[in-house]
Amino acid sequence: MVKRKIKKAGLYIVVTATAVIMGYPLLWLFFAAFKDNAEIFTSIALLPEKFTLEGFINGWKSTAAVPFSLFLLNSCKMVAPTVLLTAASACLVAYGFSRFEFAGRKVLFTVMLSTMMLPNTVIMIPRYILFNNFGWLNSYIPFYIMAAMAANPFFTYLLVQFFRGIPADLDEAAYIDGAGKWQILIRVILPLAKAPIVSAALFQTVWTWNDFFNPLLYIDRVKAYPVSLGLRLAIDADSVVNWNSIIAMSCVSLLPVVLLFVFLQKYFVQGIATTGMKN
Repeated sequence: MVKRKIKKAGLYIVVTATAVIMGYPLLWLFFAAFKDNAEIFTSIALLPEKFTLEGFINGWKSTAAVPFSLFLLNSCKMVAPTVLLTAASACLVAYGFSRFEFAGRKVLFTVMLSTMMLPNTVIMIPRYILFNNFGWLNSYIPFYIMAAMAANPFFTYLLVQFFRGIPADLDEAAYIDGAGKWQILIRVILPLAKAPIVSAALFQTVWTWNDFFNPLLYIDRVKAYPVSLGLRLAIDADSVVNWNSIIAMSCVSLLPVVLLFVFLQKYFVQGIATTGMKN
């Protein structure tokens, strides 16, 4: 009994120490936002010698006569529809692969999974040419279209694994009660798949919110920049970089994603666990 308690206490100590080590960069980032520009490079202390809000005030004003609030709004405009369309398209495609028998299903599923092996640099130029020919550059339409077309097979695969674990008897019972294929999806499958859908939405939210390369490729108007490009713009603005402003706005940009994860972490953990166990 005593040995078990000692092992448990040792495990807690190791986990706590690991969490502190992993979380220290975020702690440093947060407290560095309250330091002045000189102290960031001259002191290794975690806490600032003198707390100042100068970084937040100057950072919110941003550069190029564009307030940081506009960058945040642009990120929301880009991320929210992308996440919703990703969840909707992934559910539809996963429902088709997991519940319907049709010619070439296995081949199409294999082809879809094979696209996960393609590096982004291979499809970067064809996508750019396609979106340019359609006149969709300098807008968020490329992100919406890729999300609506289930262009990321990871989320489809994630949901297929879960949908296959839902007993087909539930579909048959709903069908006997008069439900069609669409009603079975809406009233039977989706309520049971809330956790993996939230997990997919969280993944897409983080990836799209932090995406730097694709917005840089498709958007060249400063007033349409998301947060990732807005922060980079501040580095290019002056010969002397106000790092406290950039760090402060980095903390602000992290806040929505962190809060979203905190409120939805129960579904996220449950979704990852269930999709990993079900076949």
